[in-house]
Amino acid sequence: MLNVAVRKKLLAANPCSGVEFPVAVKGLFRPHYVAWSEQERIEAHGPRYLRNVIRIITETGLRIYKELTPIRKEQVDLHNAVVWIPDSKTPNGIAEVPLTSIAIEAFSSQMAISGEGPFLFPSDRKANRHQTTLKTVWRKTLQRAKIPYFRIYDLRSTYATRLSAGGVADEWVTQMLRQSDAQVFKKYSQMKLQMKREALEKINRRANETTPAVADVLMAAQICTLAVQ
Repeated sequence: MLNVAVRKKLLAANPCSGVEFPVAVKGLFRPHYVAWSEQERIEAHGPRYLRNVIRIITETGLRIYKELTPIRKEQVDLHNAVVWIPDSKTPNGIAEVPLTSIAIEAFSSQMAISGEGPFLFPSDRKANRHQTTLKTVWRKTLQRAKIPYFRIYDLRSTYATRLSAGGVADEWVTQMLRQSDAQVFKKYSQMKLQMKREALEKINRRANETTPAVADVLMAAQICTLAVQ
């Protein structure tokens, strides 16, 4: 009612706009971060197409079942290092996504094994259909690699973590994930493809794996460099 009064200019502002209502939290959700060494173990115990899936998601942040598995070959432009996403969870997800060298290699590898059909990840059960689930192969691959189960969707969270570890600002990470945060997208609505490429160059694929001793040495070297300059 107060919001309506503000829109009708009966009130200058809603006095309750800053009130936060209590929310019942059933459990603490923590996405699993996939270390680079752990990723290599998983890739070594899975089929080639799953390796390609893992590398594409951790290098692009594509949504697995909404954006990646339905992808058609015509959407992938390896020459210009981009993939076009025509349908997504949110309107902001519809965009050109730039590719790293690792993502390009994974897409090329998948092109080579996908057959003559239009889909990059064709179904092994139905002709002219795409793969709809990776749950079974994902679970069995983790078992063979002797890694505790975690959701394959956490690969997308890993992508965001690696960007952050590489020094990319939170707002830019949100842009790279193509999230639907209206305020962030309004602020960065002019972000261009080249700016996304520059952000991709900051991906730290060794996030959370640098030992404290090494980190101290790197910090000392930076300080010495600044002192000499």
